[in-house]
Amino acid sequence: MKTIQVSVVTPDGPVFEGNAKMVSAKAKSGELGVLPGHIPLVAPLTISAVRVHDVDGKTQYVAVSGGFIEVRPEKVTILAEAAEVAGDIEVDRARAAKERAEKRLAGNKQDNVDATRAEFALKRAINRIDIAAKR
Repeated sequence: MKTIQVSVVTPDGPVFEGNAKMVSAKAKSGELGVLPGHIPLVAPLTISAVRVHDVDGKTQYVAVSGGFIEVRPEKVTILAEAAEVAGDIEVDRARAAKERAEKRLAGNKQDNVDATRAEFALKRAINRIDIAAKR
């Protein structure tokens, strides 16, 4: 069975390394499904889940907060601003971040910079909570 090597890396270091039958990620242009032998590409990612379908038939989830995916026929590299494997996500911390972002959004609507930052923080927190539930 052919596999593809998968690496998820942040500025703080590697988050996930392994082999997979398939990798699914959400790029800004839409959903990507990558199999071994895929043509090379580079695409920006959204705040979403990366799904790694491993050789044992299990799916591992990694929460990514933007970044890029680089695909080569034998390797997928995800360079993420921030990333966490589902099992490493602290749900209480993610819920607290979600509440803070919701309060900021409900508060001052006149400051566009803070509103944009709060929207991104809310999306990141919701993504982390959703992925943690898939442990």
